[in-house]
Amino acid sequence: MNRRIVWILFLLAAFVVSCAGPSKTVKKDSQEETPVAAVSEEKKKEFEYLFIEALKQKMVGNPQKSVSLLSACLEIDGNSSAAMYELANLHLMNNDLTSASLLLEKAIRINPGNKWYKLLLAKIYQQTGKNRESAQLFGQLAKMEPDREEYLFLKALELSSAKNFDEAIRTLDELEKKTGIIDQISLARQEIFLQSGKVKEAFAEIQRLIAAYPADPRYYGLLADLYKDQGDKENALKNYMKILELDPSNGFVNFSLASMYLDEGDTARAYEFTKKGFTGEGVDIDTKLQLYLLHTGEKSEFPLTQEQNEELLKILSDEYPDDFRIYSIYAEYLIRNKKNREAREKLLRVVEKGVNDYPIWEQILYLDNDLQEWQSLYDHGQSALEIYPNQSRLYFFQAIGALQLENFEDVISISDEGLNYVIDNNLMKGQFVFLKGEALYKQDKLNEAFALFDEAVELDPDNFMALNNYAYYLSLAGRNLEKAERMSGKVIKRFPDNATYLDTYAWVLFKKKNYTLARFYMETALTHSEEENATLTEHYGDILFMLGETEKALENWQKAVDQGSDSKILRQKISEKKYIEE
Repeated sequence: MNRRIVWILFLLAAFVVSCAGPSKTVKKDSQEETPVAAVSEEKKKEFEYLFIEALKQKMVGNPQKSVSLLSACLEIDGNSSAAMYELANLHLMNNDLTSASLLLEKAIRINPGNKWYKLLLAKIYQQTGKNRESAQLFGQLAKMEPDREEYLFLKALELSSAKNFDEAIRTLDELEKKTGIIDQISLARQEIFLQSGKVKEAFAEIQRLIAAYPADPRYYGLLADLYKDQGDKENALKNYMKILELDPSNGFVNFSLASMYLDEGDTARAYEFTKKGFTGEGVDIDTKLQLYLLHTGEKSEFPLTQEQNEELLKILSDEYPDDFRIYSIYAEYLIRNKKNREAREKLLRVVEKGVNDYPIWEQILYLDNDLQEWQSLYDHGQSALEIYPNQSRLYFFQAIGALQLENFEDVISISDEGLNYVIDNNLMKGQFVFLKGEALYKQDKLNEAFALFDEAVELDPDNFMALNNYAYYLSLAGRNLEKAERMSGKVIKRFPDNATYLDTYAWVLFKKKNYTLARFYMETALTHSEEENATLTEHYGDILFMLGETEKALENWQKAVDQGSDSKILRQKISEKKYIEE
């Protein structure tokens, strides 16, 4: 008899019981339970009422009430196996496996012919590591229902877990007489052979399966994997190739070959077969994505080149153009490789497909900000807020876009709206207050702006951007320079290599007429500037002029013009050869 079956390993049972009167005596195998006194008709009716009510309470979600009612049932009839079973189920729901098993053991002694009691107890024994006892129960069930072949299979698995390998094999042999050769039994038998160190028998088992089903490529794969695990790469390769002979488009075998060549250190061949696996048939998208993430993870044993990485991502996106997960993974890869514009395009494809996950929108806004594309930041922020109107961070991003676009009234209204959704987060609140201060400063409302800057740094004393900008604005206004120096000094202590922050500190010192120290910090700023900066160069010229180095000052002022500054005052400095305060 050659047939294939799939068994359900865990059986779900519905137990319906009529509340018959209690028996007066019950037997437990060879032992006898204590005789129970006869129950009056009145008590029987009370038992029936309590039992039915207990089941109702369980169904409506009141397990504690049900436990209380079932306990009352057992006070009336201490040998009601039905009440014990229901109570055991409730204890199991509460993860009290000990109480559940004790109740079921007694219920089985009272009613040994009830299979549901034995199934539930076998499940508990599995969970508690009593594999031998679980196997015995499945053996009993197999005798009770000879046509339910899964009981013998489960018995064999439990015997194997109990390391009773010989008996487990005998059980599988008994089962195979009923079913014929099928892969589920052969694979279980092979695994047991391997666990017990009988490698030769494990090989023979797979060979027997192949002999029964010579056209099925899966079994050659099992044999190849077994050879590979035993270090016999030649026979492993031979059987992998047999799979390709039977099924040329088999994607899984290509991944197996890739793994084998990777073990040998041949990364070129490994990638060749990985690529074939990604383009082959029979491999689902979830498996391909898992393998891609495995190969590109931090602990990957198969580091792909950038070209290979992008090639696999392109294969996936071409093959599954409607799967948003691929675009998300593609975007993460591009971000890691500092290709922010391309990454944003992929994420926009995701939202265009109707996937509106909040993290995706937030990542789009981060990329807009990094790309300094302020109109996109503003517009995308608006689109995100239409979907997530209660997310304060989205208001923050849109307010940044509005500030850079010089929509100052918009900045204030967006920030006020965003503040409505800030709860117990002084850092975010400080950011909104800071943005409002920036908008007011740009409108020359200095007093209002400085008041908001004070509030912002009080809410978040480590808001270094607010500290830097506030210090710079105070220096430009010539106000409270001691405070400006303290704030700017705190910033450069934290960021000693940031050219912008160093420029601010130098300029505060300049306004305090400490020109020598200002020169030191400005030269440090110029050293750390990653690109030419006309503002820094002009400030350096101003400092040099105050130190009496007029020619060098003129050189730096002219250099600032060459670097793109269109300041009229700068040109006036050059023409009049003197410092002019803005």
